Amino acid sequence: MEDESEGSLSPSQDSIQTPAVLPWDRFSNWLHCACVVTFDLELGQAMEIIYPSHIRMTEKEKMNICYLSFPDSNSGCMGDTQFHFRIRQCPGRKQIIKSHVEYNRECPIQLKSDDAHYYGFVFFRQTKDRSIRRGYFQKSVVLISRLPFVALFSQLVSIIAPEYFENGEPSLEAACHDIDQWGPPVPGETMNLPIFGTVLQVRIPTHKDKLVGAGQTRTQSVPTLPAQSILPSLFEVDIYTAFQTILPHVQMLWELMLTGEPLVVMAASPSVTSNTVQSLVSLISPFHYCSDYRPYFTIHDSEFKEYTTKTQAPPSVILGVTNPFFAKTLQHWPHIIRIGEMAGEASVPKGFNKLKKASSLKTLDCKPGVYTQYKPFLMKDKGILKRLIKGMQTKRPVEAQNAILRRHFLELTQSFMIPLERYMASLMPLQRNISPHKGPPSLRQFDVDEFVKTLHQSGPQLTSIVKGEWDGLYRKFFRSPNFEGWLYHRQYEVNQKLQVLHMEALCQANLLDWIQDKEEVEIVDLVLRIREKLKFATNNSVAVKPENINKLEKHMTTIISSLPEDLQSVLNT
Repeated sequence: MEDESEGSLSPSQDSIQTPAVLPWDRFSNWLHCACVVTFDLELGQAMEIIYPSHIRMTEKEKMNICYLSFPDSNSGCMGDTQFHFRIRQCPGRKQIIKSHVEYNRECPIQLKSDDAHYYGFVFFRQTKDRSIRRGYFQKSVVLISRLPFVALFSQLVSIIAPEYFENGEPSLEAACHDIDQWGPPVPGETMNLPIFGTVLQVRIPTHKDKLVGAGQTRTQSVPTLPAQSILPSLFEVDIYTAFQTILPHVQMLWELMLTGEPLVVMAASPSVTSNTVQSLVSLISPFHYCSDYRPYFTIHDSEFKEYTTKTQAPPSVILGVTNPFFAKTLQHWPHIIRIGEMAGEASVPKGFNKLKKASSLKTLDCKPGVYTQYKPFLMKDKGILKRLIKGMQTKRPVEAQNAILRRHFLELTQSFMIPLERYMASLMPLQRNISPHKGPPSLRQFDVDEFVKTLHQSGPQLTSIVKGEWDGLYRKFFRSPNFEGWLYHRQYEVNQKLQVLHMEALCQANLLDWIQDKEEVEIVDLVLRIREKLKFATNNSVAVKPENINKLEKHMTTIISSLPEDLQSVLNT
């Protein structure tokens, strides 16, 4: 065996050296686990199955999943109900998934794998059954993931759950084995994902995608397969249906999302709350919403006390709730949306809910609408409302209405972002100041007052027809977690770029000439700097060209060999 390994690798030897894919490795690229939650007369909601069986969760995580897997008892959801939730992962249990590290490098920031939260996708069934003591069959199939692929996993659970209710546990096992055959999510690729004889086709977005308007990206045409379901998006929800009864107030809600204001959504069903909360979060896309949000939240949640305390101001979080108890518990919150039963298309233009003062939310049976005392910074764009109302009257398809609304808010958000990006570019050091003989230059600090002064000449008025107090909106945004998150991410990206540019300057410099008249301490400093660059290159293989790595390694070897032997031995250890 030893002699053979010294020769050229044969295919069989290659397979020996490559680590084999372990069972369920590929499954964890997409899902953490699949669960079945049932109603136990003595325990209430209880975890019946966790698949794969080796998956471990804390008791707190299990408890949160169980309580969030059923609609609230007051909602009276008969038949099938679908919704999703988001919970905190317990600290100290982080699992590094190699494919997620690679995926996170190339995906849009709002679609990154989340190592602090789980997303749960629920298919709940409640039917009358006289053979059960309570008189009802109540059970949920739940898919748990670290990936916020709301559209994909909602579709997936709608395929898996009915099969499970029909055929029992073997069908859940078969579904998990199908998922375990999927390749890892690769940004930029269109993937075919087989499940129970059908194929879900979906494109994984990349951070380099050029946004076309309705939140969609230009994609290449891919041949379709038999029995195939093509998903137009991996993660988008129908924002038009979610906001249908409160359309006149959506621009104000966009401001509340942008500035990270606390907000609660109250409705009768978790389907409505989860869709509305997800729609709110996506209103500011391509900004990443950096505060916490809970598409469905119950009084049993482990964060209940933290989020409902009256001893301090409400935290920056969006809660979706169905229990009437919250109308009293959260009546001190500054912004509340109550969603009633969806009106018919024809009656919606007459039935829009007017803005109501937050203080009027005193009774448990208050009317649907938006309750707030917030004064928007921007004037309302009435054109988009007229266009959508006309669409209702002419029976324009919901998909088209949704696309129009998405395009409107994408363009509004981009108008808000352009001055920020322009100012960020001005903080970059000039390329001529990048010297191979010094450390990489750093980005100048973001100065809020300096930025606001730029708005008069190059503000959003250049790209948006919406008028108003833009500078006031920016100043409020600068105090929000969304600004902190955006700035941190942009600084990281720019500093990565500066490191690459500095590395290129080092590669192109004649370092052997430079070291001729230098002290040993300066030469050692240069070697250590090159070593740091190589470490950076190893950790950021996508950003750095392989030929630059080779050049730097040669530079370092040559420079070390020019030093005295005692120093060479120190630097080579």
